[in-house]
Amino acid sequence: MPDDQPTLTDGTITLRPWRDEDVAEAVAGHDDEMALWFGWDPADVTEDSHRRAIADWRADYAADRRRTSFVVEHGGDVAGSVEITRNGDAGASLSWTLYAGHRGHGYAARAVRVLVDWAFADADDGGLGLQRVEARIDPRNHASRRVATRAGLRLEGMQRIVPGMGDRSDATSYAVFARLVTDPPLSDPESFRSLLNSFLPRKRAISQMLVRDEDGRVLLCQLTYKRDWDLPGGVVEVGESPRLAVEREVEEELGLTIEPGGLVLTDWLPAWSGWDDAVCLVFDGGTHSSSILDGIVKQEREIRDARFCTLEEVDELAADFTARRIRAAVGGDQPYTESGR
Repeated sequence: MPDDQPTLTDGTITLRPWRDEDVAEAVAGHDDEMALWFGWDPADVTEDSHRRAIADWRADYAADRRRTSFVVEHGGDVAGSVEITRNGDAGASLSWTLYAGHRGHGYAARAVRVLVDWAFADADDGGLGLQRVEARIDPRNHASRRVATRAGLRLEGMQRIVPGMGDRSDATSYAVFARLVTDPPLSDPESFRSLLNSFLPRKRAISQMLVRDEDGRVLLCQLTYKRDWDLPGGVVEVGESPRLAVEREVEEELGLTIEPGGLVLTDWLPAWSGWDDAVCLVFDGGTHSSSILDGIVKQEREIRDARFCTLEEVDELAADFTARRIRAAVGGDQPYTESGR
């Protein structure tokens, strides 16, 4: 084994270089669970093929530590392996697996934490001196996603791929988890909150304004990017108040300055036509003279037309779920709906 590849431990698991006598135990631990996510037949993993793999790992480590593979050992048993492959001078990708009979005890998360700490350590201290490590995980692999988060890697987003580009032939995307050397320590409350924030569900929020004239008609906008008419408003930006968002959108799209009143309706929008689900918040825009239309300055990139409409006209011009939402908002007797129902 390499003379200078270190042995690392957190007191429970140990990461150490591969030994020739590890081969039989490692091969016996390969099973269908590993094959599912790595995309190969367990029958293809033989002692000869594993010896060749160990030789390759040793050669890559000798080549300026281009790739480093460690045995994960627990209680004297070969429990699995972790691997880090450099991507340039500052970054690297991570991979890990536990063998049959060793899963479900938290060993993988421990091993990844130890590996990342070593990767971030300065070269003078025996580490790799890296600035960033990442793992690309099939989003269906919930066990590995849990390992990544428990090891302190934040979910950064989804990388789309064409089927056949991934380990599994049917994979269409990878979840990208990463940690930076500048991230706060895992023991820091900020680090824990940031970690949770990276993978907890997020919903798109849309703010709209219900503006009526003296006859009770509703202000509708004809949009450039769809045939249907809708209430004025738009998507709430990250970190923006929904109430301020609708005031901003009405001013940007129509040139009108209308201070939003109270919230009249919260409408959940299920996934539809390429859009993920969202929450639509409808604010009261008050009652105004129909002459307010004379002061409209349309944002031509988004707005074709704007006019006050009766509810019957709303039914004709708007999508059915939009019409239901507007009727629910006008009725004012139900604070929450789902697709207007």
